[in-house]
Amino acid sequence: MAVHHPATIAPTKRELLQAWVPRQPWTGGGDLTELTPVGSYRFDDPDGEVGMETHLLATPDGRVLQVPLTYRGTPGPPDTLVTTMTHTTLGDRWIHDGCHDPVLLTALATTVLHGGREADLDEATPDGLTLLPATTHVRGDGPTPGAPTHPGDWTHPHVEHTGTTTVVRAPRHNHGLRLVLPRVVHPVPVPGATLRGTWPGQDTPVVLAVLTPDPPPTP
Repeated sequence: MAVHHPATIAPTKRELLQAWVPRQPWTGGGDLTELTPVGSYRFDDPDGEVGMETHLLATPDGRVLQVPLTYRGTPGPPDTLVTTMTHTTLGDRWIHDGCHDPVLLTALATTVLHGGREADLDEATPDGLTLLPATTHVRGDGPTPGAPTHPGDWTHPHVEHTGTTTVVRAPRHNHGLRLVLPRVVHPVPVPGATLRGTWPGQDTPVVLAVLTPDPPPTP
């Protein structure tokens, strides 16, 4: 369960995404003058310390970009920092690129392998927590022939961008896994254990992440 705290935030999520996303190498170019939110999904941090949210953003030229972010109460790795945010309820927040954040990567791999889904989102009110309706839904494949059986250790991930795809590798001595995230999502079949999702306007599930064993390098 994730909790939304009503607050004033600066910059807003839309502002920070509009400023940061067009400068990234995985967008594929195109028209990025206006990024419109079409959905988002969250995972839970078992320790309750890190907020995790993946944003789905429509571009003026008809594409949908996938942007995982994490929200921390203390700074994470400085080279993965997107921006800082002032939150009137939670105080200062450090926003990080989720593809580099071990907490999000662990949650994503676990969701894929265990057949999990997005976290419920509750709103904190004076009368307690109120469940907010979800419009974006994701689901992991669960146990799949040939897929890994352990979510791995993502403490020191290695991140590469190739075109509009991000590949994240866990260290080989820590199970040697690979997460592949299409940053421009598209409804095509992808082999491996997957996370698939739907959102308003996208009723057919599309692949949002693939978890596979990381093959050894070619000699």
